[in-house]
Amino acid sequence: MTEVLTRVLEGVTNGAAREGAAAAESVQKVVRARPGLAPDADADAQLHPAAKPPAAVEVVAGDGPAGQGVGNEAAQAIVLELAGVSLSFGGVAALSEVDLSVRRGEILAIIGPNGAGKSSILNIVSGVYRADRGHVRLKGQRYAQVPTQALADLGIARTFQNLALFPGLSVLDNVVAGRAHRARSSFVEQIAGFGRARRERLDARARAIDVIDFLQLSALAERPAGTLPYGLQKRVELARALVAEPEILLLDEPMAGMTASEKAEMAGFVTAARDRFGTTVVLIEHDIGVVMSLSDRVAVLDHGRNIALGTPAEVQRDPRVIDAYLGVAVEDDEDVARGEGL
Repeated sequence: MTEVLTRVLEGVTNGAAREGAAAAESVQKVVRARPGLAPDADADAQLHPAAKPPAAVEVVAGDGPAGQGVGNEAAQAIVLELAGVSLSFGGVAALSEVDLSVRRGEILAIIGPNGAGKSSILNIVSGVYRADRGHVRLKGQRYAQVPTQALADLGIARTFQNLALFPGLSVLDNVVAGRAHRARSSFVEQIAGFGRARRERLDARARAIDVIDFLQLSALAERPAGTLPYGLQKRVELARALVAEPEILLLDEPMAGMTASEKAEMAGFVTAARDRFGTTVVLIEHDIGVVMSLSDRVAVLDHGRNIALGTPAEVQRDPRVIDAYLGVAVEDDEDVARGEGL
């Protein structure tokens, strides 16, 4: 029974992988062909400092493959760590003793059935929730609760399950809003519109245009964001997060509600963003096929516990994952083989 169900999961994964690979290749061709963008990593780093490795990170030995587009040394650098994190609401445990580490430059997916605690992890990392027990470690600093007011300065950007755009503002203005934390000019300077305030405004606009171009939204830059189709609005949210130059990008169901082709395109853009800007990505997604084709590693939650962590191939063959998703009692396989319990 387990073997049959594993083959089903592999079939779903392979189909999504073909679509995702085609979309990713198309996106990469556009990125390479676009004029006006620096073709080398040094120029990329000048425009997006997050592409440069952090000055100091905690390095630990680790198993598993290196993330695509990063070296083995970078793959072992832990940029985000949860240690013994527990969270409950009243008498209901949302998370229970969760340990999780994220390597620089990887795409880590968090999956699990509804109510498994996936969004709670992102809420703890982004400071929305305070863990009852355990801690979060960012840039070598340990936090009982991550300060939300310093989130952007800590190099973290996030998108949410529901759209959180300014519908009446243009696509460009929505993306420029992602640079607000970089402003250092005073209120008076911003009102007057000269000096440092003018330089910051021009810089924010230039960076926003670059990211909009990167995500193939240039033709829509002056359109009100609220008039765009749902899939394009999700892409605008991704652009606003990327323009903040995050080292860690948290994506909460970035492909929810999209068609298959839109999911494939978004998966291609997420991969291209990681490769171009050096951004570490942590995402929650329910489409298992997309997850398996997009991610370097996958963490699986069930009833608030981390039951599996590994490469997509390792996870999709894990009996505990099959049990959590399909309700298969893997310990009864021998009975099924003998024809009992059918």
